[in-house]
Order: sequence, then C-alpha cells, then structure tokens
Amino acid sequence: MFHPDLIRHPDSCPTLVLNADYTPLSYYPLSIWPWQTAVKAVFLDRVDIVAHYEREVRSPTQTMRLPSVIALKQFVRPSQFPAFTRFNLFLRDTFACQYCGSTKRELTFDHVIPRAQGGRTTWENVVTACAPCNLKKGGRTPRQAGMPLAIEPIRPTSWHLQEHGRRFPPNYLHETWHDWLYWDVELEA
Repeated sequence: MFHPDLIRHPDSCPTLVLNADYTPLSYYPLSIWPWQTAVKAVFLDRVDIVAHYEREVRSPTQTMRLPSVIALKQFVRPSQFPAFTRFNLFLRDTFACQYCGSTKRELTFDHVIPRAQGGRTTWENVVTACAPCNLKKGGRTPRQAGMPLAIEPIRPTSWHLQEHGRRFPPNYLHETWHDWLYWDVELEA
C-alpha cells in the first residue's frame, strides 16, 4: 500500500520534541528537530520514540523509520521568564496592534511612555503597534494622544507565551503530532 510519507525527502520529516512529561518543549516556535538530530538522540539513548513516519533511512547495516515524535528521557525545566525580544513581544500581544487591534498591517513596537519622556525599553513599557498607529501616537503617551491601550503591558511568563503560541500553529503539522499538541483543547460535541 502506498503512503505519502514514503516519497518524502528526509529533510521534510521534522521531529516533534516533547519534554519528559510528554508536553511540547515549546509551542511557538514549535519544538522540532531535523531528522538527523532526532536520529542521533535515539542512538545516544536520550529520547524515547513516540511515533514514526513511514519514511525510512538506511545505513549499510541498518534500516530505521524516521521518528515523527520523540520524548526526552530527562525533564528540561523551562525558564520562568522569556527573553525580551521583538518576536516574544509580538507573541505576548498576539501579533495585534495594541491601539487599533489590527493584525493585517505591518507591526512594529511602541514605547508607551516615550523614551524622550524618560520611558525605558522594558516589557512593561513596550507594546506591539501597527505602523500607522505608531506614527499617529508619535512622541506622546497614549493618554496625551487619546489612544487607549487594549491591554496594559506586562512581563509575561514562559507559560503565558506558550498559551499564546498555541493559537498560531506552524505551516506543517504531521498527523502524528496532533494528539501531543492539542490534547488539552475542548472537544466538540
């Protein structure tokens, strides 16, 4: 019987990586490894294979189905607070302008209290803004510009960003991944 995995190039067979508690190490970016890293971890006995692709790779002495889902044997404790990066800021604000709510326009970031007025570049003072709103607000505070924020900026926890990341699945999700990524979503009646 023909299976679509059989014609896949190995490079298009990434492996979903789960922590030792069988939860993804990360949702966004999704914790995936290239097939070579996954195979190496299997041979070093650092992971358990949870699911396979039908695609095989061969050496002169062995044949192995590529792992599609693996679980680490040792638990990796995630850091409590994520790094302050542009990507993490956009993820915290769900890729939406905090002034108008737009998700379609080019996004940038804005200092709530402008740097010219003593504002600092911190989680609590920077929000995602679309270019038109950022330009409109200029060097004023939201109150001075008459532009209220949708949500007050906070320093997110890693858990907070993981929850937001679940809303933005990557372009590729192998069918063997679904049970591990969305096992806790509400079921349809």
